[in-house]
Amino acid sequence: MKYVLVTGGVVSGLGKGVTASSIGLLLQACGLRVTSIKIDPYLNTDAGTMSPFEHGEVYVLDDGGEVDLDLGNYERFLDIKLTRDNNITTGKIYQSVIEKERRGDYLGKTVQVVPHITDAIQEWIERVAQIPVDGKEGPADVCVIELGGTIGDIESMPFIEALGQFSYRVGPGNFCLVHVSLVPILNVVGEQKTKPTQHSVRQLRGLGLFPNLLACRCSKELDDNAKAKLAQFCHVPLSNVLTLHDVPNIWHIPLLLKDQKAHESILKALNLPGVATKPNLKEWTVRTKNYDKCHETVRIAMVGKYTGLSDAYLSVLKALLHASVAHNRKLIVDWVPAGDLEDVTYGEDPNAYRAAWSLLKGANGVLVPGGFGDRGVQGKILAAKYAREHNVPYLGICLGMQIAVIEFARSVLDLHDATSTEFDPEAKTPCVIFMPEGSKTHMGGTMRLGSRTTYFQVDDCKSAKLYGNASSVDERHRHRYEVNPDMVSQLESAGLSFVGKDETGSRMEIVELPSHPFFIGVQFHPEFKSRPGKPSPLFSGLIEAACEPKRPVLSNGHAKLTNGIYNGHSPILKAHQNGNGFISSNGSLNGVFTNGNGVYVDGSC
Repeated sequence: MKYVLVTGGVVSGLGKGVTASSIGLLLQACGLRVTSIKIDPYLNTDAGTMSPFEHGEVYVLDDGGEVDLDLGNYERFLDIKLTRDNNITTGKIYQSVIEKERRGDYLGKTVQVVPHITDAIQEWIERVAQIPVDGKEGPADVCVIELGGTIGDIESMPFIEALGQFSYRVGPGNFCLVHVSLVPILNVVGEQKTKPTQHSVRQLRGLGLFPNLLACRCSKELDDNAKAKLAQFCHVPLSNVLTLHDVPNIWHIPLLLKDQKAHESILKALNLPGVATKPNLKEWTVRTKNYDKCHETVRIAMVGKYTGLSDAYLSVLKALLHASVAHNRKLIVDWVPAGDLEDVTYGEDPNAYRAAWSLLKGANGVLVPGGFGDRGVQGKILAAKYAREHNVPYLGICLGMQIAVIEFARSVLDLHDATSTEFDPEAKTPCVIFMPEGSKTHMGGTMRLGSRTTYFQVDDCKSAKLYGNASSVDERHRHRYEVNPDMVSQLESAGLSFVGKDETGSRMEIVELPSHPFFIGVQFHPEFKSRPGKPSPLFSGLIEAACEPKRPVLSNGHAKLTNGIYNGHSPILKAHQNGNGFISSNGSLNGVFTNGNGVYVDGSC
């Protein structure tokens, strides 16, 4: 097994995860099999209980692991399926060591950070690196390890010590260290400052780790003088000083590394120069260039409560991007704070209220993602109501599905007190309820998590068609609440259709509104399995529907015609009548025209 370690220096947030993913993709393009490990030096055993404000989204794996969002980058770039053990945390390591101590595995020895914790870290890395993640048998060729945090952080010290020992043990031909560091530009002249990176590397070397390559983050490409300084003072060959400058989108990063022949330096450090082939990134390059050339836009309103922090919805954003590129559209996401949509008389900022509604009404499609808690719920309900009543394509994910059901019950069934027991435990009309098997005492790892099968109940529903007319689909879940099965028949009799259910038939997984151009809610999280070049079918359906011209809204089966024009929209070419309707002399369209289900105006009646 060969190992590539990616560390970071100077400041956090430099893009170590994207760099590690890009290195993995580049090695994969050279014909090597790649797996990945993320080390997070916090005491939490996993990311499941962490707030999006603290750590971005919680990424969910097939096996139900709630992990760091960087594992999502690895899976998307490399098209692999990782396990919960591919995310190492301080909490997991200490927990495993303490369990061994309680069993007496250490035979009465004093348990210490060195050697017991450091040994546990190395054993964990070696064990997990052997797990195949690409659907093939046998272990991968290379394991890319990302160490979270910044060199010098006190919580990282056990991992630094363990990795130093590990590099010595596996040998220089099996270990390559890539250090990601910042090269700032401080003055008007544009001089690139190398001193922060020099200090970071000096600290790294003092801890027993010696970088083979430097990946320097800078707003523009490094000049020759800066490269020469870094090579001289950091003891790294000049050819191994790489520039990761600002790019239009992160898909350019693997191409930047390839152009600077990073793969040759890494393969040389790993004693693999004659084993691997030249990197083939043709498909990746075409996709990246196509996205840069997209000019026609598609505008999606993202209605949530973490709209000031894009990392909270990172996988949703990536899934939208994958789908928009597949449809040759430039994605524009309008962040709509859910709370700002609520009645201005109860709000604090009338300007924010007007701005939020302006964004919502100007969007080609509406997406309400998952979330927890009751903040902003009324705004999300209003967004679902607007999309339903105005024929705007709508996709609700997890909470977004529950919101759509609650809104329908309130608006169509006149159940004004319909809600979720998450928001009101004593709800009189609980449309959404706590799962029977859920825990109310422990938060971590107690939800319905991981890959589960959804079975389609209706063959010709939109969702089944988007999934290629499949009879079932496996998607990842993360939720504690679900649609109340006791209300399903009442909701379906009013027009909703629960087209996807679990194997028992009692858990609602997919809901559609058949009378709407595109109105779908799903209890699972389709964004976690979307990949570049393989967009999620549901996101693809949303973008496709959003790219179509807006359809006029009809109220109570009546539409006003003026010289063959509906409210200044599409010309109505002709009217087909089935005995249930007529066009009056004043241009009013009355009655029901399409199989008794309503009037549709899209150039014909």
